[in-house]
Amino acid sequence: MRSKKFSLREKHLASPYALWSVIFVVAPMFFVLYYSFTSAEGAFTFANILALGKYKEVFLRSIWLGLAATAICLVLAYPIAYAVAHMTENVQRTMIMLVMLPMWMSFLIRTYAWMTLLQDTGIINSFLGRFGIEPIHMINTQGAVILGMVYNYLPFMILPLYSVMAKMDGSLLEAAHDLGANGLSVLRKVILPLSLPGIATGITMVFVPCVSTFYISQKLGGGSFDMVGDTIERQFREANNYNLGAALSLVLMVLILLSMAFMRRFTDDDEEAGIL
Repeated sequence: MRSKKFSLREKHLASPYALWSVIFVVAPMFFVLYYSFTSAEGAFTFANILALGKYKEVFLRSIWLGLAATAICLVLAYPIAYAVAHMTENVQRTMIMLVMLPMWMSFLIRTYAWMTLLQDTGIINSFLGRFGIEPIHMINTQGAVILGMVYNYLPFMILPLYSVMAKMDGSLLEAAHDLGANGLSVLRKVILPLSLPGIATGITMVFVPCVSTFYISQKLGGGSFDMVGDTIERQFREANNYNLGAALSLVLMVLILLSMAFMRRFTDDDEEAGIL
C-alpha cells in the first residue's frame, strides 16, 4: 500500500517535467516531422525529402568540418583533462572555472573576437608584420571555421573527460606500473578503456553542435562554406520554405539520435548521469 502511494506521489511530482518535455521536446519534433512530409498547401508529399539530394555537398562538408573539429578537441582536451584530474582539489576547482570562463561570455562576442584576430589586417598579422612576415590569409577559410568551432566547443570535451578521469581509481594505475607496464601501456590498456564513457560523451557534445552551427561558418568562413545550419536558416528566414527547412532539420535530428546511440553504447546509465 505504501509503495503504491509512493508511486502515485512520484508520478505527481514528475508531471510538471513530463508536461515540459511534451511542450518543448515532443511538440517541436512533431512539427518538424509534419512540415517535412507536407507541402506549402498542407498536402502529404515526399518532395521535401527527395530535394535533400541537392544538398549532399552541404551535408558532407558539415560532417567533415564537424569531425575535424571534434578530433582536434579530443586531442587537445584529453591531456588537459588528465592533468587537471591529477591536481589537488583546490587547483582542480580553479582550472575547471578557467575552462568554463569563456562560456560565460556571449557566443557572438567570442566569434567576433576571432574575426578581429584572424583578419588580414588583424592583431595576429599586425604582430607578424613587426618581424617582417607577410600577412597570412586566415579569415574566410575552412581552417578559420574549424578554429572557431574548436575554441567554442572545447570545454564540452574537457568537462566529460575530466569527470570520468577524476573518478579513476589511482590504485589501478599503481598496480599497472608495479606489474611492469610502461607509461604508454598504462595509457592504452588502463586509462583509455576507463575513459571511454567520457570520450563518447565528449564526442557527442562537440560533434552535434559543430554539425548544426551556422553563425561561426558565416562570420569566420565569410559565407563561402555553407553548412547545414546555414542552409536551414536561409530556408526559414529568406526563402520562407518551412517545409524544406524542416526536412533539413530532420536530418540533423537523425544525426543527434545516432550520436546519442553512440554515446549510450559506451556509457551506462549511472556514468552518463554523473557526467552530464
